[in-house]
Amino acid sequence: MSELKQRSTFVTVVAWIFIALSGFGALVGILQNLMLQTVLRNEEFGQAMQAAPGQPGLPPFATFLFENFQWFFLAALLANVVMLVVSIGLLKRHNWARLCFIGLMILSILWQVAGLALQATMFSFVHDQFAAAQAQGAPDMTLFFVVMAVVCVIFALAFGALFGWIAWKLASKPIAAEFGR
Repeated sequence: MSELKQRSTFVTVVAWIFIALSGFGALVGILQNLMLQTVLRNEEFGQAMQAAPGQPGLPPFATFLFENFQWFFLAALLANVVMLVVSIGLLKRHNWARLCFIGLMILSILWQVAGLALQATMFSFVHDQFAAAQAQGAPDMTLFFVVMAVVCVIFALAFGALFGWIAWKLASKPIAAEFGR
């Protein structure tokens, strides 16, 4: 009975939220990878993907993404499966899961920062494409890109702060005590 009273609601809620999110992400990842390996394994799709990176001025990471997109879907699936396993371990109060979860939160913060850099590069490229089309009568999309960039920064900062807070809270002494430390 006293063991149940030592369990914090914070850990239980965080574990269940990430079990739900990563479980759903794993299910979607399985379906995406099945689709990539079955439906999109034809010659026409391969030719279309080879032609896509030929855009002049396309950032190198985008070209790499187009050429290796199936590996990114597999990596996303594996990341969701790892998070699911770690979240279940967190719910069961395994210390290895707490430490892994903290590490995953820190990696997620770094991913947010890297994502902002990649988005800025892509926004620059796409904005240049729209600017060239503007000369042919297309509308000016500058305000749209500024708003999108601001929204992306806000979301990245918000999620980075959330992930940092979760990692900090899981590293605190009272929470660590729940995990047998």
